[in-house]
Amino acid sequence: MPTDAAHSASYRFSTRDLPERIRIPAWREHFGRCVVHADIEPLSDIPLQADASLQAVQGLRTLALKGTSMRFMRLQADLADGDDSVGVIFCAPGRSQLSQRGRDVELRAGDAIAILHSEPARVTYVDGLQFGLAVPREALEQRVANVESLVMRPIGHRTEAFRLFAVYLRSVLKARALTVPRLRHTVVTHIHDLVALAIGECPALGESSASAVVAARHDAALDYITIHFQEPGLSVQTVARCQGISPRYLQRLMASSGTSFTERLNELRLQRALELLTESHAGRQRISDIALAVGFSDVSHFNRLFRTRFGDSPRGVRLARKAAH
Repeated sequence: MPTDAAHSASYRFSTRDLPERIRIPAWREHFGRCVVHADIEPLSDIPLQADASLQAVQGLRTLALKGTSMRFMRLQADLADGDDSVGVIFCAPGRSQLSQRGRDVELRAGDAIAILHSEPARVTYVDGLQFGLAVPREALEQRVANVESLVMRPIGHRTEAFRLFAVYLRSVLKARALTVPRLRHTVVTHIHDLVALAIGECPALGESSASAVVAARHDAALDYITIHFQEPGLSVQTVARCQGISPRYLQRLMASSGTSFTERLNELRLQRALELLTESHAGRQRISDIALAVGFSDVSHFNRLFRTRFGDSPRGVRLARKAAH
């Protein structure tokens, strides 16, 4: 596994460029036996296709897998690697079947489940995309009682703790935060905390001051604003209500990242307006229509904010683009 930074490693494997006749043995040997320490059995009649990406930092491993149907079997002999991690497997958008400790569970899109890497297990992956992570058992034992009682229990994707965990994980992976040494320890600690909350079926989290919950709620709020910023009536009250928190708590979350709700909202709207003004067919839309399309109800206010942000009026930006072409 080639290292890309201190205490960090990454591994990628793809069958795309391999001749069909050697795909299965290469996948089973190089990825199955050498990387994940499991036997792999293809389940499809069509030629094997597999793309895997694994990242490891101290205290966390992540694995993204996409390919044709297959079964992973971690057998008794594979346990000699001494891995005592707790794995969390996400299923999206296909389905997966898992067996461990005499229990069989089927996961549908959006579901997740925890398993023990220190015991034999079987995971059947049926198309789509599957994502998993592994955290040290010791880290979870510091946060929840009786880890063994929490494995092989489907984690409902509608629970608040799991939702926040999923949003936070998606955010840090997209931002590649685990590759930044100064952020890595904090991010991994937050993930440990959020995994514990998710698998422990924690009740409503409320307006917790725990750093992991604050970080996850902050990312969830930003995610919501990014999706809905073009809605004219979007407000602190609207976002807070949809996130199940108070407007005051939301404002504190926003302030923790050095910006206010209004500043974040306006920045998203202005950046989108700039894109619309400089697109190849930009001249077909009136500036007032663009202002309304990105969520501003007052065109004069839009013009003032735009000039302050970009140093020119919307009309000036449009004319400059035309002159450049």
